[in-house]
Amino acid sequence: MRQLGIDVQWVRFEMKFKKPAKTSRGTLITKPSWLIRLRNNAGKCGWGECSIIPGLSIDEPARIEAHLRGIQQRREVVLEEVPIALPALRFAIEMALADLITHESFVPFDGSFAQGQSRIEINGLIWMEDPKGLLNQAATLLKSGFKTLKAKVGSMPFEQELEWMSSLRAMAPDVTFRVDANGAFSQPESGWTPLKKLESLAEIGLHSIEQPLHPTDRSGLAELCKVSPIPIALDESLIGIPLEEQGALLDAIDPDFLVLKPSLLGGFAAAQHWINQAEQRGMGWWVTSALETNMGLNAIAQWTANGIQSDTPLLPQGLGTGGLFTNNIASPLEVSEGYLSARGVQNWEAPEVPSVS
Repeated sequence: MRQLGIDVQWVRFEMKFKKPAKTSRGTLITKPSWLIRLRNNAGKCGWGECSIIPGLSIDEPARIEAHLRGIQQRREVVLEEVPIALPALRFAIEMALADLITHESFVPFDGSFAQGQSRIEINGLIWMEDPKGLLNQAATLLKSGFKTLKAKVGSMPFEQELEWMSSLRAMAPDVTFRVDANGAFSQPESGWTPLKKLESLAEIGLHSIEQPLHPTDRSGLAELCKVSPIPIALDESLIGIPLEEQGALLDAIDPDFLVLKPSLLGGFAAAQHWINQAEQRGMGWWVTSALETNMGLNAIAQWTANGIQSDTPLLPQGLGTGGLFTNNIASPLEVSEGYLSARGVQNWEAPEVPSVS
């Protein structure tokens, strides 16, 4: 993908969480994104977002801005020239180029979702907190109509996590319940092996568990997938894997699901390649946003609804992160009754992008 004679501008946008977001890698108060505008000689704009998660994304901020300055000076945008080591920037440039060639801005993947004619079922995300707070979050999500919930695990002693999750299951026996360990089960805990934890969690009736072990422990993940009573999904294990090695990774570990974050995988085409590899092996998948602003979330939602090449019915997706921030970009996106939808293509508030030299 190549576009010549393009004006390139961007601004670093620091997103502020409504409340501290506890993760397995620490607590986030803010996180950065680079909002990028491409404008052609006809005045048409295409927008992209380079969103990174500190401690997880491999993109280096200095390299992101250095590459942006280079394409700004050349007035030439070539997706294939964005380094593989900058997957979030590849996602942003692919998104902006797709947006540039459509008839309206903020519509990189036109279709029923962008036009407000369809919606996507999503999971409600329960952030790390004390047990009472976790149950309060779950109750709020259930009351608002979510039928699938996802919780982070690994931040407290396992007995405490079992207790609050058992309470949730008693409160909502029919809800689909996913958990994400972010590799936390690789940390030793007295009396608890990873398999014993999974066996205990299986009694609660979980849909799946994401990334129980660290991505570097491929042999451990492979052994766990063979014996786990709960379906296992890979997430972080997919980051940074070259195209030619993806099939071998899936064959070696043999997970049940893949969790796809286009910002972390290098864009939409890269995520589509994972989908193709998964479906050839009978593995399921779903798409998850990576704490983007509404701009990036919108593009991922449009792609999920209308851009993916697959005959597989969509599972509930992980696209409910837009309400986490105090300073998000005004957009037509809305979450209601456990679904993400868009009120057509209006109501966008384009960010200010002063020229950077």
